[in-house]
Amino acid sequence: MTTRQKRVRAAVILAAPILGLALLSGCSSEGVTTDCGLDQCTLTFDRGVDGRASILGVEAKLVRSEGDQVTLEVAGEQVTLTVGQAAVDVGGFQVSLQSVTDAEAVVLIGRGEG
Repeated sequence: MTTRQKRVRAAVILAAPILGLALLSGCSSEGVTTDCGLDQCTLTFDRGVDGRASILGVEAKLVRSEGDQVTLEVAGEQVTLTVGQAAVDVGGFQVSLQSVTDAEAVVLIGRGEG
């Protein structure tokens, strides 16, 4: 391995934890658990709580939950989703309702196709 390759490898190893911290700091939440990658997040909202999360550069919040439907606000736009419904475009994001129980609602939000 050349000296240059060693330096590049060392820089990558040192940058990885910093990048990980930057990704985590780009996501904050209240009344919701988030699991985010680079282009999508799974949000698990606690029902009966004013849940909101700042993810992928926008705010997502649970407005209402009733039966197998939830109303969300994503990037300032509201949408009502039903479990099993195909993902819909909301504010440039693809949003779908994965599941709803008495305790939580699980939503998948991903960047729209560009």
